[in-house]
Amino acid sequence: MELHALLFLLILACALYLFVSERLRVDVTAMLTLLALVLTGVLDARQALSGFASEPAIIVAAVFVISGALAATGITERIGQWVERAAGRSEGRAIAVVMPVVAALSSFTHHVMVTAMMLPIVSRFARDRGLSASRLLMPMSFAASLGTTLTLVSAPAFLLADNLIERAGEDGLGIFSITPIGLALIAIGVVYMWLARWLLPRRPGEHGDDGYLRLDRYRTELVIVDGSRWSTRPLAELQKAQGDKFRLVGWLRDGVRRDDLTASSVLLGGDVLLVEASADALATLHDDAGLDLNAIARFGARTDGDGESQLVQAVVAPGSEFIGHSIRELDFARRFGAVIAGLWRRDAEVTPRLADARLREGDLLVLWGRPARFSELAAHHGFLMLVPFAGQAHRRIRAPLALFVLAATVLAAATEWLPAPVAFLLGAVAMVATRCVDIDQAYRGIDVRIFVMIAGVIPLGIAMEQTGTAQLLADGLLFVVQGWPPLAVLMMMFAVAALMTQILSDAATTVLLGPVAVELAQALGLPATPFVVCTALGAVVAFLTPIGHHGNLLILGPGGYRFGDFLRVGLPLTVLIGAVSAWMARWLWLGGPLWA
Repeated sequence: MELHALLFLLILACALYLFVSERLRVDVTAMLTLLALVLTGVLDARQALSGFASEPAIIVAAVFVISGALAATGITERIGQWVERAAGRSEGRAIAVVMPVVAALSSFTHHVMVTAMMLPIVSRFARDRGLSASRLLMPMSFAASLGTTLTLVSAPAFLLADNLIERAGEDGLGIFSITPIGLALIAIGVVYMWLARWLLPRRPGEHGDDGYLRLDRYRTELVIVDGSRWSTRPLAELQKAQGDKFRLVGWLRDGVRRDDLTASSVLLGGDVLLVEASADALATLHDDAGLDLNAIARFGARTDGDGESQLVQAVVAPGSEFIGHSIRELDFARRFGAVIAGLWRRDAEVTPRLADARLREGDLLVLWGRPARFSELAAHHGFLMLVPFAGQAHRRIRAPLALFVLAATVLAAATEWLPAPVAFLLGAVAMVATRCVDIDQAYRGIDVRIFVMIAGVIPLGIAMEQTGTAQLLADGLLFVVQGWPPLAVLMMMFAVAALMTQILSDAATTVLLGPVAVELAQALGLPATPFVVCTALGAVVAFLTPIGHHGNLLILGPGGYRFGDFLRVGLPLTVLIGAVSAWMARWLWLGGPLWA
């Protein structure tokens, strides 16, 4: 064996150890591996750095920005709320509704983000209907991973697979090349989870004090701006625009509470709405040019200091001098140069008018003011902490525009009018340029760890090919599968990847096994595409353990799951998925029968 091959195997062994042990973050491990390949001469600098300019890395970064825009415009939240309404009151119907919708969401967004978004929605749905969350969270998480098989861009593994296929000299995959397989897998997943839901455990999850964690009842007051887009429009339109996280408590007109006004009544300039809203909804209301937070409109001019005004939040400390005093009596604007624009209270009712609320220990105040005045507040013994407001404003008015940009991006990539990396990069830039998402939020939305990991593991695959390691492993596999039909070989590649992905990421598994799949296909005299695709599928949709997918780790505590629950439920499903994946791949790329 040549020196470079021995050095590569040593580097690979060290990289596998670090990936499995997680002594270092995966992106750091990927970078160390990349540097080791260069310093030992296994790869030159151009080959080692090629991953940063690769199509997979560019597409992944662009997809994160597009996903952030869909969240910032409230589209993903609206879909989640619709799912909650459509799921009915039974487990069976909930599974049948939640899984396809979650899968569809994951087709153009990161599946972990979708799982994180749907986790509180599904948990709340189960609690409100007296169901066990453990019977719904696992199907939801599985559906998020299955949804990544609908398009090429939804999982890094498929982008890496496409890169390997092109390096093998074959035509690359189109954005919807794997969609027939994905549709079949989702259909099987939904039917399996619906029929086998008796396998799911019925356990209480680790909710903790759920009422404390769900900060969705901020009390605030809104004033309708004269001549704004909301003036002379019915309240129902405002409620529809804000969604389920907005609840009207009272309506003041000319300073008098009006109980005769309804959702169909017209808003007038100067009307004051007493509302309860989530943190995101409150931030969205604050950013709406047609609305003012009443306290800011009345007392904002009395604040001074340097810098742009911002929202912060503070907790009333035990023994605080503010306890027992109403907000009106405290006159924060004069005393601290800040305005109390909202109030969250854990278990007790709040008076209809915010100014009349008497503060209690643990109250969470939403304050508005200039940063120069916050130092005094932060040091005051009456508060436990002073931190930036947690709410994220949604640009709901730009939701149709965000959907248009997404559709145009997918259309341009699917029709090959533009290369997929250019199409998605253009879509990400368009989301920022049209203000569907601001530039800071767009950068924050990019998971740099995944971007760097992809850029770092691509050279690992190149080194496997260049040093002959892939050929060596392929020769060993060829000896084992000699005389096997192609369907059995495809299933074997899926199975090997399914086992390896339990300890490695889907991207790392695809990069390590992909070159072996290419060499094996060439030795058999067959196209490499179905073998590489089955390898990537095994890396993405194997549900044997909770550590195989980050989405499963998110639901582990809330669902009260144990390690064995995933094996009991996931093993039969993974076997079914492996068989269908191999069958469909043979039909699509090897001319095999679909039904025979």
